[in-house]
Amino acid sequence: MPTESLTVSTSSRLEVLDVTDRVDAAVPEGATGTVTVFSTHTTAAVAINEAEGRLLADLEEFLSNLVVDGGWRHDEIDDNADAHLRASLIGPSETIPVVDGDLQLGTWQSILLVECDGPRSRTVLVATDE
Repeated sequence: MPTESLTVSTSSRLEVLDVTDRVDAAVPEGATGTVTVFSTHTTAAVAINEAEGRLLADLEEFLSNLVVDGGWRHDEIDDNADAHLRASLIGPSETIPVVDGDLQLGTWQSILLVECDGPRSRTVLVATDE
């Protein structure tokens, strides 16, 4: 199973970044099977959705409103419980079919890294099962 490690730099505490092109470039030419995109962090997540700018801003606002900052028990240790909770709601990975090296995403689907505790440098694994 070929695996490539991507490093993604984020610039905000809560930020959604389109990583589709980087994932696509990591898929071996001619591969057919699936690719799993996995965040190796407990405060960052991976999702599939449309990468339209206003929708990405809406997603950031939605997550911010859904899980309030502060007041969580884990904050006594790291002051980032909200980030853990947000990332847990979305999950660390997505699996996408691949045919002849091409991601089989729908017309408006993109692969998104959801940063919940930035700014940071994040590692995203791209594992192809061919």
